[in-house]
Amino acid sequence: MDRILIAALPDSIGKEVLLKGWVHRIRQLGGINFVVLRDRTGTVQTVFRKSEDLAGLRNEMVVEVKGEVVSEPRAPGGIEVHVNSCTLTGDVYYGASIPLEISNQRSFDRAELGSVLDHRPLSLRNQKVQAIFRIQSELIWAFREFLNRKGFTEIFTPKIVASGTEGGAELFKVEYFDRTAYLAQSPQFYKQIMVGVFERVFEVGHVYRAEKHDTSRHLNEYLSLDYEMGFINDEQDVIALEIDLLKYMFSHTKKACQAELELWGTQVPEFETIPQIALKDALQLLEEKCGKRVKSKTDLDPEGEMLICQYFKKETGTELVYITHYPTSKRPVYTMPDEKNPELTRSFDLLFKGLEVTTGSQRIHDYAMLVKNMEKSGLNPEDFDFYLQVFKYGMPPHGGLAIGAERLTKQLLNLPNIRMASLFPRDRTRITP
Repeated sequence: MDRILIAALPDSIGKEVLLKGWVHRIRQLGGINFVVLRDRTGTVQTVFRKSEDLAGLRNEMVVEVKGEVVSEPRAPGGIEVHVNSCTLTGDVYYGASIPLEISNQRSFDRAELGSVLDHRPLSLRNQKVQAIFRIQSELIWAFREFLNRKGFTEIFTPKIVASGTEGGAELFKVEYFDRTAYLAQSPQFYKQIMVGVFERVFEVGHVYRAEKHDTSRHLNEYLSLDYEMGFINDEQDVIALEIDLLKYMFSHTKKACQAELELWGTQVPEFETIPQIALKDALQLLEEKCGKRVKSKTDLDPEGEMLICQYFKKETGTELVYITHYPTSKRPVYTMPDEKNPELTRSFDLLFKGLEVTTGSQRIHDYAMLVKNMEKSGLNPEDFDFYLQVFKYGMPPHGGLAIGAERLTKQLLNLPNIRMASLFPRDRTRITP
């Protein structure tokens, strides 16, 4: 007899089936013996005829169950399986009690995040936790699908590099034979090189930031969704594409993950466009409309990002907003200056519910201009020879962006901590499991 998945059981009422999965929950109620079985598609209530048939069964054991599928309106999902035989195929060895009650959502929700992450191989089996990563998977699938349709080529760039793309101290050193290398902060240099090959490229890959933050919004290893595109007019072409991309990603996820989104009680954003505001104007708005005393004139702090999104939610109905025209001092050396005001750049961040989820810009595509900008920033162009090569051979106007997958997931589901949106998060203190 071939295995049938739990999601397909409604088509098998009245038939004997073979199920394979985990013991999700065991309970005896009114003399009836219930075992909720779980596989990758969901759960189903099974009924054992005799209480002694439950002897030795424990949560998370892997079993094979043969039984008849019966319509039962009182059962979750309207069906249950009356068990004829049960075979143990994977035993458990966790002692007297299980570390986390993954089948009891109330109890699981009360568990401390540290404990949830310490027991990650187990906590990931919780259905609500699984929903986070099914949603994240569909967001990433839609990212790839949309860009493929728009003529982009997927690339895979090195994560061990000779120098950082953005300089600074946010680099993890790696012992690389007889020299020092670094973990990549970004695929930026390689994306730009590949624009000179394919015109339009994208990558889904991990990046590494040696930031000493310990907050609910920072990770030291995260999944970056990058694209870079050539023959643009300016950064507005990059923004316009992202607006259509996000529409597609959200629309696809709404269709593919209806049950998972309902588990988290969240609504997928719907919008025609996303408003934009220059950083200078955003800072002025914070002071005049939000009553916030602005300390920095070159960036938004977390409170400012939240207030800006709340303001635009009230005024436009969307909690997505682009902040544009950051100063050159706050952007990487390859960022295109604004021709009207060289102290500003053709750059942008996208805020979503008060958190930056995207950063991007038009890039400098002229070799002489890029070298001059490096020297002005105190960098030695010779240290970036491999990167500068491509600009000697003709590069089109181009630009791109990066979306933080975990941040996008966190904000979509209103998660209180970004670690919840990472399968195995890496932060200042955690490098296991």
